[in-house]
Amino acid sequence: MKTLIRNGRVVDPASGRDEMADVAIASGRIVRIGAVADFTAEREFDASGLVVAPGLVDLAARLREPGQEHEGMLESELAAAAAGGVTSLVCLPDTDPVLDEPGLVEMLKFRARKLSRCRVFPLGALTRRLEGAVLTEMVELTEAGCVGFSQVDVPVRDTQVLQRAMQYAATYGYTVWLRPLDAWLGGGVAASGAMATRLGLAGVPVQAETVALHTLIELARATGVRLHLCRLSSSAGVALVRAAKAVGLPITADVSINSLHLTDVDIGYFNPDMRLVPPLRQGADREALRQGLADGTLDALVSDHNPVADDMKQLPFGEAEPGATGLELLLSLALRWGADSGLPLAQALARVTCDPVRVLGGSLDSLASSAGRLVEGGVADICLFDPAVEWTVSPDALLSQGKHTPFAFASTGMALPGRVQATWVAGTLAFERRPAA
Repeated sequence: MKTLIRNGRVVDPASGRDEMADVAIASGRIVRIGAVADFTAEREFDASGLVVAPGLVDLAARLREPGQEHEGMLESELAAAAAGGVTSLVCLPDTDPVLDEPGLVEMLKFRARKLSRCRVFPLGALTRRLEGAVLTEMVELTEAGCVGFSQVDVPVRDTQVLQRAMQYAATYGYTVWLRPLDAWLGGGVAASGAMATRLGLAGVPVQAETVALHTLIELARATGVRLHLCRLSSSAGVALVRAAKAVGLPITADVSINSLHLTDVDIGYFNPDMRLVPPLRQGADREALRQGLADGTLDALVSDHNPVADDMKQLPFGEAEPGATGLELLLSLALRWGADSGLPLAQALARVTCDPVRVLGGSLDSLASSAGRLVEGGVADICLFDPAVEWTVSPDALLSQGKHTPFAFASTGMALPGRVQATWVAGTLAFERRPAA
């Protein structure tokens, strides 16, 4: 469909463009940005007062399919992505069965393409069944569509296996995505500190992250592998990543919307919606994460979307399943961080558009090579949002099958800025917000 978006504020962080302009779309691509003439559109959108931005790119989302459809299905979670302005996402391999076979990856990508709601880029399992013992067939998984290899939240206990995995990945130029977590120190349910002690909760010390970080950084130094560090949570962790980047190691890192905005104080009286992995840490950690994201030490902000069934959250805090829905909140929480930090709109948007694409490097297919950017001739992945709207999160109104979020208004009283009005994926309208009746 030929589409014309008129009178919007076009913001493209990758190029520095920030101007009032029209955007013309045809055959799934952007054919013109600026004054548009001699273009006959089948549908026009008046974007007066709205921002026309690249579609968001999320580096951490669980889609729960295959095998965990009671907590989320591809249809519901990709609908949630489109409603959040997310046009490309990286899905994690801890499904059931684990994404360690090419056939499973191909099936997932085929199902996602049929839905046309969001591009899905799977991570393959680094080791078979995520057991940390035998390496997967990385070449075959890459040919099937994997953009990297991960252990999700399951650390590899055998350092020799981890070193061999990194050596193998480095040989072929693959990226290894790992969350720094020491297998022996990371068994608690809340961040170690006064709050965990007061509530009587088993603590996870900062050293659970930093001990693992030292190991991962040294192995990356020795093997030359491209290493992406997932969901950092501590001030000490940010400092280690900053030092590693300063000496030129090929390392990138991200932080979740949860750790960027919340602290252990938000657990309150054992609120299971605050049961998250990594656990919420202290205020000083949150401020270091915010500064690290602002100065580029951390490359991307992620939703850490992890839908959880109601019966798995309605349990005592220590027994509740960790996780929260996040796809529909990513844009607003990026904007809130930007506003709180006094950053330009383009810089806040960069951490959820073009910067995550740089993390993915050369692993994107040709159709998605211009993801995270607005460029003439590039793919028309577009997020149209109203920056003036403030809204509160009502779990029942979320499109995700998982309704639990730490940002529900009843929990935090937090009003969020910016609301997605429409999302296009390769020029196809994937979401349009209808006016309230």
